[in-house]
Amino acid sequence: MTARKSVATTAEPDRRPATRLGRVVRTTTKGAVSGAAPHLESHRQTNWLRDVILGGQDGLVNILGIILGVIAGGGSESVLIVAGFAAAITESISMGAVGYTSSISERDYYLAERARESAESAATPEAERREIRDVYASKGFTGPLLEDVVSTITANRETWLATIMEEELHLQPVENQAVLRAAIVIGVATLIGHLIPLVPFLFLDRTAALIVAVALSALALFAVGVYSAVTLVGDWRTSGMRMVVIGLGAAAIGFAVGRLFNAGA
Repeated sequence: MTARKSVATTAEPDRRPATRLGRVVRTTTKGAVSGAAPHLESHRQTNWLRDVILGGQDGLVNILGIILGVIAGGGSESVLIVAGFAAAITESISMGAVGYTSSISERDYYLAERARESAESAATPEAERREIRDVYASKGFTGPLLEDVVSTITANRETWLATIMEEELHLQPVENQAVLRAAIVIGVATLIGHLIPLVPFLFLDRTAALIVAVALSALALFAVGVYSAVTLVGDWRTSGMRMVVIGLGAAAIGFAVGRLFNAGA
């Protein structure tokens, strides 16, 4: 019986966690090193939605405002179509460029802050350790447990910097590939947003095309609002209607401007 028990013990080592302290420190360290990746993935997925909404809504509202403005100003069908497609092309490129430069700025800001924190941790390590201690003290860690967590994190420079960037500064890295993706997504979304109200004017007479354009725009805006609520948080009806009101309200300004200039002429 004793020999069999000894063999079983040798073949299957004890897998029980050593102590509560060991479990917490191990979990905290893993969270600082590898836990940033899932959080970053969620952040970038959210940015995808943000980029689509930014480009699509801007393109749709912009072109709908131009269409309403041209019609209110008494512009011809050819003027409407030429102005619409010119705006679609130029603003899609412009919005893509804005997305690119915005992502570049976000990336450069992260790198600059990381370099500054790296220099500070090298020059004044105790002050930077205190910052890590304050972060985890605010999460409820106290006493020897807090000190062990701080020691574990600051023992590795990359882990230390990653923790400072995310936990203290709430900043996350932006990859070069993500910068290009953001520019493409925003540019394409802007172009699609432009085409939704514009395409009906290629096939229908002005009155019918205007009705279809407004209806399609409202439907697209509502769908984006619903998707945003379902993907993130919020009531889908409220989110959808909010998007419709904001989008069509902004486009109505173009109609008012067109009427104002037409009346002045």
